[in-house]
Formats: sequence, C-alpha cells, structure tokens
Amino acid sequence: MESGRRRGMSSVMSSLSLLCVLLDLQLDGVLGATPVEIEHHLEMGRKLLAAGQLAEALSHYHSAVEGDSKNYLTYYKRAAVFLAMGKSKSALPDLTQAIQLKPDFLAARLQRGNILLKQGSTQEAREDFQAVLKRSPDNEEAHDQLHKIDELELLQEEAQEAHHRGDYVTTVQVLERVIEVSPWDPESRELRAECYIRLGEPRKAIMDLTPATRLRADNRAAYLKLSQLHYSLGDHHDSLNQVRECLKLDQDDKECFAHYKQVKKLSKHLDSAEELISEQRYQEAIEKYESVMSTEPKVQFYSNKARERICFCLVKMKSGEEAVDICSEAHQREPQNIHILRDRAEAYILLQEYEKAVEDYQEAREFDQDNQELREGLDRAQKLLKLSRKRDYYKILGVSRSANKQEIIKAYRKLAQQWHPDNFQSEAEKKEAEKKFIDIASAKEVLTDPEMRQKFDSGEDPLDPENQQGGGGGGGREWPFGFNPFEGGNYHFKFHYN
Repeated sequence: MESGRRRGMSSVMSSLSLLCVLLDLQLDGVLGATPVEIEHHLEMGRKLLAAGQLAEALSHYHSAVEGDSKNYLTYYKRAAVFLAMGKSKSALPDLTQAIQLKPDFLAARLQRGNILLKQGSTQEAREDFQAVLKRSPDNEEAHDQLHKIDELELLQEEAQEAHHRGDYVTTVQVLERVIEVSPWDPESRELRAECYIRLGEPRKAIMDLTPATRLRADNRAAYLKLSQLHYSLGDHHDSLNQVRECLKLDQDDKECFAHYKQVKKLSKHLDSAEELISEQRYQEAIEKYESVMSTEPKVQFYSNKARERICFCLVKMKSGEEAVDICSEAHQREPQNIHILRDRAEAYILLQEYEKAVEDYQEAREFDQDNQELREGLDRAQKLLKLSRKRDYYKILGVSRSANKQEIIKAYRKLAQQWHPDNFQSEAEKKEAEKKFIDIASAKEVLTDPEMRQKFDSGEDPLDPENQQGGGGGGGREWPFGFNPFEGGNYHFKFHYN
C-alpha cells in the first residue's frame, strides 16, 4: 500500500513538472520574443539610428531589451541611442547592466567612465578606467582619461580654495576649465553661478543654473534661485515659470510657495496695467502701476518700470506738467532710458517748451542712433520749435495743446472781441489790431479744423505760403479764406463771432 502511494505521488509530481514546462513554453510565446524578432528590432534600431530617427530607433531597442534581457549588446546599443539623444542619465543604467552581464566589456566601461567624468564623479570614473587598464594595459583612451581626472581633481581643489578666501574672479576662471572637462557636473555650475551673483553678473548665473536644474533629479534650490534671479531682473514671467517647476517637484515646498505668491501677485498687476494701456484706460493703468510699487518696494527695477509707464500714461492723458514731474523723477533713476526721454520730450511739447523737447530727443538719440521713432520725434520737435518762432496758434489764443474745440472757440471769441479794430481810434492802433485780429482768426481756423491742426501739431503751418502747393513766397500774412474785411473802408460793420 505504501509503495502504491509512492507511485501515485511520483506520477502527480511528473504531471506537475510537465505542466510547468508547458506553461513556461506558452508564457515565452506570449511575453517573450523569438530570436528572429529580436534580430529584426536590433536591425531596425541600427538603421533608424544611422538615419537620425532617434525616437523610433529607441522604440525598437526597448523591444529588443524586453525580448532578451540577458544580451549585454542590446543594453549597450540602447545606451548609444540615449547618448545620441543627450540623455546621459538614462544611458548610465544600461551601460551598468551591460558591464554586469559582461564584466570584460571594455567599450561599455570606457563609455561609462567618460560619462562619469563629464558628471564630475572622478572617483567612480577612475575605477572604470583602471578596470580597463587591468585587461588592456596599453589602452590610450583610459590612460588619457586618468590623466584628465588627476588634473580635474587639482582644479576642483584650487577652485574651492579660491572660493573659500572670497576670490570669486579666480574661482570663475578655474571653474571655466573644470566645466570644460565636466560639463554635466551640477556642483561646479552652481558654484560658478554663486560667484557670478557675488560679482554682480546675474545673467551669467542664470546661464549656469538653467542646465544645473536638469543635472539633478530634485534641484528645487536651483529652480528657486533661478526664479529669484529672473525676478530681480524684471523677468517676472520667467520667474513665475521657474518657481512653478520647483512646486512641481514638491507642492509643499515652503520657500518656493512663498516666492510663488509674491511673483504671481506682482505679475498680475503688471500684466493688468499693460492691458489697460492697450485699451487706452490710462488712469486705471496708473493706479495699477502704483500698486506695483507698493507690492514690490525693494526691487528697484519694478519701481523704475512703474514710474516710466506712469510717465507714458500722463503724456497720453495730455497732463503735461504732471508728466514732466514724474518723467524727470524717472529720468534721474534711469538716465539712459530712451523711453523716458521720449515721453518727457512729448510732455514738453504739450507745454510748448520746444527747446527742452528738442534737447530730450537729442539726448535719447545719443543712446540709440538708429531708432526711427526718436528720429521722427526730434524732427517734429525741431519743426515745432522753428514754427513757434514764427506763429504759434496755441500761444496766440492762449490755450494748451490739449485744448478741445469748445475751449478754442471760447478763447477765440474773447480775443476777437478784444482786438476788433473798431475798438481802436488811431490809424496805428487799428493797423496793429488788424494784425492781431488776423492772427487770432488764423489760429481759430487752424485749430478747429482737425486736418489742419494735425499738420500744425506735426510741425507744419498749414497757412504758411511756403507750405502751400505751388510754393511761392509772398511773405505777407493772408486773411483766412482769401478775404480781408479790413481792406479799405472805415471798418464800420457788425462782426458775428462763430
């Protein structure tokens, strides 16, 4: 009976073994790939890699690795694609796997050593190159790279010493050579960025920190520093983008979240202000820029920018005196800002102070000779200055350049009544009054006609014979519409003021 049991148990075990073999064969058919399929993926990967179609090549190498996870060459070839795509971090695990599968695979060791050296991991790189020399003592590349490592370690030590004693210029110079050898080393770039910040060169610091954010798996500190640098330079949109990257890595990061709230608030004010300007809602834009100054009083860029744009808005609102005040304050802070000089020049034009307008436009052009807007502005200011030395219709009527039609007509009526020739007795007085009266009527004609006023505002006198078609100069002033009611007669008539 006991022997029967044993035979039965043996039969069951044999059946289970056979079932396992069958299951293995079926799973291999479902989950694995045949040698032919693997070879096809490798061949397609090779062709696509040669054609520069890296993403497609990578897809085939993924399939080859999944189909045969014991083939060191498939890992090595996939690592080559990752490197061609600039993804050295992804290439490292594949090279490590290839080396584990075939410890004497020198090409993989050399490649891994080169990556580690570029990352600044000198000790690990040294181990790979020494392992190559154990199996191939005459390998020139391994010898050269070990020599580079020795030099690099000396340079790293020199940079640290210079930084420790506060010699940031020397630190930057030494790190220049370090980064040539190890361009993927985040520590060297971060150290150089710190030196650039201390030397007052934030743009250069940004150029080092930007790649450094990608060289570490979780580099929130670099993202925050990048955001702060962009913020200090006035690049509020870039600042917002960088601090958001920090929060993607950890939404609960306290420093990043606090900075994010500040940047977002300020950025919203700035964007809203510019949108209001585009809609010609200048008073509301001024209020927004005042909010900018109260939101960020410490960073000079934003208070300067706010004053510059308030100056612009006041000019657009024809508030000449107020504009000159705020523009002058802004100019003291930024003497070479051509926009402030341009806007103050326009404010001076509103106040009919043409010489000062010419001076501001000339000063602005010293900083930007090729700016067409400044060239045209200077030309217009010079024409207005020349014109003001002849006849200034605004001054004749005693109105500002921003006066509306109703104000112009009111001023005209008052002056026309005052200077009507019938109000004077002697012939000399009548002649003087006639001249004044003609000027007053000419001023009213030009300033109440939109087209003529536009010409005059551009520096051209539409009633000047020199500006009339056909040229010709007569020199004497003409009565508007070619009619002089004072020719002959004793001026005894009724005059109706329009």
